[in-house]
Amino acid sequence: MTESSDGQLFSPTRLGAIEVANRVAMAPLTRNRAIHDRIPNPLAIQYYEQRASAGLIIAEATQISPMGQGYLDTPGIYSQAQIDAWKKVTDAVHARGGKIVLQLWHVGRISHTSLLPEGEVPVAPSALRANTKTFTAKGFEEVSEPRALRLDEIPGLIQDFRQAARNAITAGFDGVEVHAANGYLIDQFLRDGSNQRTDEYGGSIENRTRLLDEVVRAIVSEIGAERTGVRLSPVTPANDAADSNPQPLFERAVERLDAIGPLAFIHVIEGATGGPRDNIAFDYAALRAKFTGAWIANNGYDQARAEAAVASGYADMVAFGRPFIANPDLVERFRLGVALSELDQDTLYGGGAQGYTDYPSVSG
Repeated sequence: MTESSDGQLFSPTRLGAIEVANRVAMAPLTRNRAIHDRIPNPLAIQYYEQRASAGLIIAEATQISPMGQGYLDTPGIYSQAQIDAWKKVTDAVHARGGKIVLQLWHVGRISHTSLLPEGEVPVAPSALRANTKTFTAKGFEEVSEPRALRLDEIPGLIQDFRQAARNAITAGFDGVEVHAANGYLIDQFLRDGSNQRTDEYGGSIENRTRLLDEVVRAIVSEIGAERTGVRLSPVTPANDAADSNPQPLFERAVERLDAIGPLAFIHVIEGATGGPRDNIAFDYAALRAKFTGAWIANNGYDQARAEAAVASGYADMVAFGRPFIANPDLVERFRLGVALSELDQDTLYGGGAQGYTDYPSVSG
């Protein structure tokens, strides 16, 4: 154990209407432990409560509708039973002094017919199957062939996002994060590798950033800009995400988000999700310069790099994913200079308490 740290990583700040006690965010982490009817597992109450010392918890990706699901046993936020179950989670986090937002998710083409309502196939900007797999009742399977969303279906999709945001606030969340990253539906519209539309949602950068803009505007009109965040991943190859020229694309996306109003935050995955930070050259500082709100940086950060990012003013917070799985008291470990525990890879997805709520804290 080393001397405790009193760096800026542990200072309070504000993300829109959300006041946070420190600059360490818990990134959204899919754990595949939802129970029947896509209801959050009761164990999630303890899981998130244990991690409430994070400045901000961004809860796991949560589908906005039955058509938004792409993996086995992931939770939703479209039914009353789901809202009621999430309310127990948010109450527990708030009782510990924490703040928590919900990540709103539609997977688009990253799905399998066995996970969707009977007779349905995944929807996407274009009928292009992704070269990736998803997790079903049979294990990992190739994703199914999608169909292109019709133009007359897009208003309903936007309404699903709006209603999900309202449901999240009803469930007690402090705000929402729109999942526009990692090759899921909104990201599929952004990128020319997955979007070959010829209508007003395809072709030019202006058209490809239209759905993101409209979804966020709808959510802002429902719950306020100060409780709305967005996650982006400009150069990740996750889920077969690809674009021929990501720098101008994502600079324009951020410009449009900034024009909507003072959003709570933008949360950016730098490099390949869960992988190298330098897979494709990208100027994140140029992206940051186009946004006037709070900025959350993510991917490959350790404590020293996070301290430097906050001290320089580049980031207002830094999000950590997998370190929070095995270290529910990650903030305290950083503060005290305590070594981090290693996670159990075999219990990441699915299962019960093992590898979920049984990791010890420094205090025992």
